[in-house]
Amino acid sequence: MKRAIAAVLLAASQLTIAAQRPPLADSFELQVTWAPAPITIAGTAQLVYELHVSSFAAGPLELERIDVIDESGHRHVASLAGDDLKQAIGRPDLPAKGGDPARILPGVRAIVYLSIPAAGLAGHRLQHVLAYRSVNGESAIVQGGEFTAGSAKPIVLGPPLRGGPWAAIYSAAWARGHRRVLYAVNGKVHIPGRFAIDWIKLDNAGKHARGDGSRPADWYGYGEQVLAVADATVADAKDDMDEPKRVTESNKVALEKASGNYVALDLGQGRYAFYEHLEPGSIRVKAGEKVKRGQVIGLLGYTGNTTGPHLHLHVSDGNTPLDAEGLPYAFHHYEMLGTFASPQAFEDGQPWLAPAGGSKQRADELPAPFSVVTFPTN
Repeated sequence: MKRAIAAVLLAASQLTIAAQRPPLADSFELQVTWAPAPITIAGTAQLVYELHVSSFAAGPLELERIDVIDESGHRHVASLAGDDLKQAIGRPDLPAKGGDPARILPGVRAIVYLSIPAAGLAGHRLQHVLAYRSVNGESAIVQGGEFTAGSAKPIVLGPPLRGGPWAAIYSAAWARGHRRVLYAVNGKVHIPGRFAIDWIKLDNAGKHARGDGSRPADWYGYGEQVLAVADATVADAKDDMDEPKRVTESNKVALEKASGNYVALDLGQGRYAFYEHLEPGSIRVKAGEKVKRGQVIGLLGYTGNTTGPHLHLHVSDGNTPLDAEGLPYAFHHYEMLGTFASPQAFEDGQPWLAPAGGSKQRADELPAPFSVVTFPTN
């Protein structure tokens, strides 16, 4: 009898404990695979990074909101919801055109591209709270993606080109822009072009080419001298690709040739500067050679995977164009002439918009997307 009573009491106790447990459901794994440090872009300190959101649910889940929390400072840092959240979501699975990027199917990974205010966050522990809705309409949250914001300052570089005007072409919102192109070539996914800029020379009216721009030499930047951004050692130099005679909408090549003719400079402390799409036969340096800041290392061209002649420049943590993480950097000095109203305004060759009060001198920062700048000429 005593054993029977004890068994009943144990079962009742277990039921009580079970009733107190919150329901569990498979949902998302949250990861930040690369921890950022603050970078100043157009005068504002930011943390630029990606939150990887992978679904392990049995059915579709819809992302509704992401909050970034500073655990060290016990404060809310940033939020994304609605259209802003949907525009920040990248989908490596390439869903059907017109599909909802926030609707994540089982087994699918989405990438949320974040740029949040960085003031006071260096060395702080951050995490994410993700609100979502299940297929039956139930709301839930999941927390994760913790990381510690770095405190290292970006490397400050000299000008990669002379004079101008030069347009800084990049955008975190482009589906196939540098920041949204991921490479998993050696067992780990990387974003080498996280802070890459394509530099395109303009005339004073905002156009980037003469006539219809169908020949590489029609573009104003074609053949411009490309400069070493620091005293450095040449880590690699490739000059074995020919150049198309005509400029097409997309000059597609094999993945290993996407960079075209390029030079990589070892800047020290595990940082490498990559110059891509250089003109055939123009590279003036070789691996192992020492270069000085401002030294001519090649000419701007039209090789590799590119839609037109320009200089692609980025800094990464490895001596390879693709198997490395893109690192933040800044330019020591440039003059800000203005900004295009939109990517389409640049494409259409419309004039850029001058800042209030005229051009401005900027130091130790990156320009904003679609800014127009001039670099020192000496």
